[in-house]
Amino acid sequence: MNTATSGWNLVPLAQVPPAPWRNGGGSTRELLAWPPSNDSQDWRVRLSVAEVARDGPFSAFPGVQRWFAVLSGAGVRLQVGGMAHHLDGASAPFGFDGGAAVDCALVDGPTQDFNLMVRGSGGRMERLHGQRTASFDAPVLIAIYAHGPCTAGTFLSEMLEIPAQTLAWRILEPGSRLEAVAQDALWMEVVL
Repeated sequence: MNTATSGWNLVPLAQVPPAPWRNGGGSTRELLAWPPSNDSQDWRVRLSVAEVARDGPFSAFPGVQRWFAVLSGAGVRLQVGGMAHHLDGASAPFGFDGGAAVDCALVDGPTQDFNLMVRGSGGRMERLHGQRTASFDAPVLIAIYAHGPCTAGTFLSEMLEIPAQTLAWRILEPGSRLEAVAQDALWMEVVL
């Protein structure tokens, strides 16, 4: 379900049904595939939450830049290009080439993880703990995923409260300014 609040689109995780993986290793809840299209693979930006239940490879997405962040669970070890990366709920989001071979090993049981995928360039994801202010010189898709409570944003003097486990997103025009405050959230932006 996608509800709009004064230009913001809110997508509660609990209202998005999980899609089981073909390999049985987990499931994904797609929160956003933009721009909207009748073709489920015709997106420029894709945001999702995955429940990873067992070790295994990631699906390959050639031509896609990916960011991955652990939301809950003990964490994962990712093997990418012969390099090991240990990630947990305190780690910065990990960016990598979506076409690369990636093997995921769970550290100590299942995890819940957030994925940002962007076709082309111009995207980024970071953890938000505290206050963040940003101005944009180009059109941008901005998204904030509130993992924990007390996430709020201000855009053009308009306040937005984002419930826990909810994605808020919108397109901002050049010259826009946004302020956000969070205890535990992810901040994403994609230049359009």
